[in-house]
Amino acid sequence: MTDVISPVAQPPASPEASQFDTTTARKQWQVILRRFFRHKAAVFGMIVFVALVLLAFIGGSVWKYSYTDLNLGRYVTPGGDHPFGTGHIGEDMFAQVMRGMQFSLQIAMVVAVIATGLGVVLGALAGYLRGWVDALISRFIDLMLVLPALVIAAAMTRSTFLLEATKTGSQGSNWLLVALYIGFTSWMSVARTIRGMVLSLREKEFVEAARALGAPTRRIVFKHILPNTIDVIIVNATLAIAQAVLLEAALSFIGLGVQTPDTSLGLLISQNKNEFTIHPWLFFIPFVFIVLISLSVNFIGDGLRDAFDPRQKRVKA
Repeated sequence: MTDVISPVAQPPASPEASQFDTTTARKQWQVILRRFFRHKAAVFGMIVFVALVLLAFIGGSVWKYSYTDLNLGRYVTPGGDHPFGTGHIGEDMFAQVMRGMQFSLQIAMVVAVIATGLGVVLGALAGYLRGWVDALISRFIDLMLVLPALVIAAAMTRSTFLLEATKTGSQGSNWLLVALYIGFTSWMSVARTIRGMVLSLREKEFVEAARALGAPTRRIVFKHILPNTIDVIIVNATLAIAQAVLLEAALSFIGLGVQTPDTSLGLLISQNKNEFTIHPWLFFIPFVFIVLISLSVNFIGDGLRDAFDPRQKRVKA
């Protein structure tokens, strides 16, 4: 008589086992957030940055004066109805600074998205594909690094501005063009960082397993490799905001950045540079806001870098 071997009944998968990945990911993010909020400088920077964003995008709608209001009194000193004083045509400088900060932040956000996205994609392709693709992208990065980003962006914005003025006979809005030009000249450091990380990650076991299962290159890069670089991506995107604010201010100060009817903090400084000794508040107040944005974002970037770094001992989990 032949023995019939019945299949061994498998115990049902426990809910804890099925939710292991989700729970682990949740705990990891909780540790990261806990580290970040224990970084006092980062928390202070985040509070300042959020306050500046709210002031820029909401403050103008509740302030009693608009940036279009003129003839409110020339060169009124700060205080009373005008906390930041007034300018040479009687404009309220508080309203002008809020509007300038709004444009500066818009430019910085666009630059961060473009520079980070372009740098991540090109760096990942160079690191994973290697060979002639890596050589081509790396040489292009080297070429872009040799040419100063400020000079390239200034040349492109100036030429576009002159071409537009020649065609239309007037000055149109150009803040988005400035943001695009700065973004397309600010991605190289991100690309080099991501390339180095991908070169290491492509040799890991989970990538080899995905390759052995026949996963296409696009899935391996964007599904398996790049999620393991999310900490570097977030930190670089944060720091790109601060760099964009400073670069835009430099371009606008020398007259090659944002042009009227748009404005920015750098343009406000440029328009009032001749008032430096006579009416210094017109120069220093926009300058202080540029410094506040840059410092607060850099503090946030430092906190994120420490929070994502598992080797960091200065800020405990």
